[in-house]
Amino acid sequence: MKAPPPPKVARPVMYHRWSWITFIHWRCPPSVLQPLLPPGLAVETCDGSAWVGLTPFLMQGVRAPALPAVPWLSAFPETNVRTYVRDRRGRRGIWFLSLDAARLPAVLAARATYRLPYYWSNMTVRVSGEQISYRCSRRWPGPRRLHCAVDVGLGPPLREAERDELAHFLTARYRLFTVIGGRLAAAEAEHPEWPLRRAELLRLDQDLLSGPPLPAPPGEPLLHASLGVPVRVGRWHLLDRP
Repeated sequence: MKAPPPPKVARPVMYHRWSWITFIHWRCPPSVLQPLLPPGLAVETCDGSAWVGLTPFLMQGVRAPALPAVPWLSAFPETNVRTYVRDRRGRRGIWFLSLDAARLPAVLAARATYRLPYYWSNMTVRVSGEQISYRCSRRWPGPRRLHCAVDVGLGPPLREAERDELAHFLTARYRLFTVIGGRLAAAEAEHPEWPLRRAELLRLDQDLLSGPPLPAPPGEPLLHASLGVPVRVGRWHLLDRP
């Protein structure tokens, strides 16, 4: 099954590469997630459930158009907690519940420009053969010491027949929603279809997703992994008033 096509970002304001990414998802009742959303967004469901995700990865090659990447500033780990939503016109996207990143300038810039709930954290991503290890310990703003430790074993690539509706629902997301000046806004991200692989969870010790307002996720998570894709990020834009 093919993923939906990405939007075309004609005038990107940022270029990234999202590398060594793992998508870790749990089922979650829509009634738990809907109160966390702003007016104008509704929780989206697939396979009979809403979903909440923990997504650690390595951000690389971060730069603005016509500028080179800066080695220290342009590469850093990130981990986000997310759910999947639609607006009143049916446009699909991501609502971020939190985003942890290891570079304070990037955190401050994202909070100021896109009004996203970024946090500055001590973080590492280490790759050893077919295993990826992610570590995160929050620094600012509080609550401090929230943490995440994930070890993942990479499996074989997913065949086309294995890329089902749920796999695309959880990974083929090209829009983020945010609130700017009291109004709902969005930004698009253009990238190729994820080259997904199977993944095995070897270790998970975290409280980014296990405290109020979210309950500890029940059951075993569903995992997908990818070596990464290049990304073109568009400027945010206000959405139509209801």
